[in-house]
Amino acid sequence: MSVVGQCIAAFVFGSIVGFLVQRSRFCNTAALRDAMMFKTYRNTKALLVTMMILTVGFTTFMTFGDGYPLRFDVGINQVIGLFLFGIGMVLAGACTVSTWVKAGEGNVGAMWALLFTFIGMFIFSLVWSYTYWPPASAAMTGEPNLAGLQFGFANASTLQEKTGIPALFFGLLQTAVLYAVYRAILRKEQRIATQNQRVSQPRPGNEPALTGHEPALAGNKPALESES
Repeated sequence: MSVVGQCIAAFVFGSIVGFLVQRSRFCNTAALRDAMMFKTYRNTKALLVTMMILTVGFTTFMTFGDGYPLRFDVGINQVIGLFLFGIGMVLAGACTVSTWVKAGEGNVGAMWALLFTFIGMFIFSLVWSYTYWPPASAAMTGEPNLAGLQFGFANASTLQEKTGIPALFFGLLQTAVLYAVYRAILRKEQRIATQNQRVSQPRPGNEPALTGHEPALAGNKPALESES
């Protein structure tokens, strides 16, 4: 495909994804924040469905495809980075994708969040270039740069390589766990809806007693009036 064709395909794909995200109000940060802070699970359920689809697709590709999965060493640096990123996204009120959508809608706070996201990425690129990242001239030639894509870490073994069991098997196990969480959320929402329905309905025998000061209904005289 030519460069123009790639640009057109990227524009069409990005426009479709942007439209769906804007209309659905989907947000990764809201999926976790709303569940923990507000006990609402709309985005959480959407995130779980997305994770199930991606898990099956990715492990199927690992099992039958010819790709080379990226491998990372997990350490305290990931924990600290993800923690700081989570705090920033909660303060910004959205994840990075939703921040782009809100900025496009004219949200000034989202624009500031994007600006400092760019600043943080620039500072990170300087630090990473100093420690490992190849020079820009070597990383931006258009040729595959596996060392750059894998961030220098390629010593972790997947479960498929270690056990000989297809990666799809582990993907289906993870999907089953995600589906169990999804079903648990549905049951919890159903219990909450049932409780709210019971509270909103008046219980028999709990009607307020007449005090004699209520206006008389048409054709019905209060009992106190007949006694007088």
